[in-house]
Amino acid sequence: MFRFERPELLYLLLLLIPFAVAYALFLLWRKKKTAALGEVYLITQLMPLASTKKLTIKFIVWSFAWLFLVLGLANPQIGSKMEKVQRKGIDVMIALDVSNSMLAEDIKPNRLLRAKNFISSFIEQLNNDRLGLIVFAGKAYLQMPLTVDYSAAKLYLNNISTGMIPTQGTDIAEAVNLARQSFVKGETKHKALLIITDGEDNEGGAEDAIKQAADEGIKTFILGIGTEKGAPIPVSNSDFKRDENGAIVLTKANFGMMKDLASYGKGKAYLIGNSNNAIQEILTELGTISTKKFEEYVFTDFNNQFQWGLGIAALLLFLEMLLNERKINWRLKW
Repeated sequence: MFRFERPELLYLLLLLIPFAVAYALFLLWRKKKTAALGEVYLITQLMPLASTKKLTIKFIVWSFAWLFLVLGLANPQIGSKMEKVQRKGIDVMIALDVSNSMLAEDIKPNRLLRAKNFISSFIEQLNNDRLGLIVFAGKAYLQMPLTVDYSAAKLYLNNISTGMIPTQGTDIAEAVNLARQSFVKGETKHKALLIITDGEDNEGGAEDAIKQAADEGIKTFILGIGTEKGAPIPVSNSDFKRDENGAIVLTKANFGMMKDLASYGKGKAYLIGNSNNAIQEILTELGTISTKKFEEYVFTDFNNQFQWGLGIAALLLFLEMLLNERKINWRLKW
């Protein structure tokens, strides 16, 4: 098992972008200043040992040093000891709609990214419950079986995109049936299904599937995302999805259908907007479901690997200090 102890520090890697822009602007400024002194060819002859290439090499070495410094500070860890632990909780399966309509931007930055952020925040507040992930569009696939490894759940979540399922559509029924198969067979309690969708059930059959799931003890919650006003669906070439007449297609969240489906599943419907207010309400509802005891093998000890990143960063910074901007005398082309 591999993880970062402080994954939030990895966002510091994004600073490499403004660093690169600043370096490019510096080279442009230096070139203009050099040109202002006279003919570039003559200036080059007067400074035969000046080397822009070595300056660029210094920047590249420094950039890699920053990369390994951030990785070291984030502290990569490798699981070294696995133990069987007893927990008491419920089984929660999350089914996430990844159809193209989830790319609509009526919820910022778009429906899918907002849903993923919501799930990430939800996972952070879980305790002892087992969690599984399903993705669905025209087909449904089990992304992660039930587990208490929340770190793994976040890794799976990060890789979810609309392109992972080629068959388009929104088959909620297939997602529900797959969830039914993924829960422990024979149990009629301790189970909850969270369906996150914009409500465009293009395939039908969701009502019967959710009723059957309810008969098996699965409490279904519908988490709606989107607006009733709707928004166009982005496609390639900076265009939007259009109908056969060339008109832009709007995708609208069907909240009425969501409420009906939740009632069939003996659960509730919620709207995911730009806040995470619904999480506490959902957790309260999940707390009303009877729990069970189960055993899981989990990593209880992790070996820190931060020294590798920090060591490489220190070595690269030392190398960067040794480099200068002058060409080597015996090789003026460098």
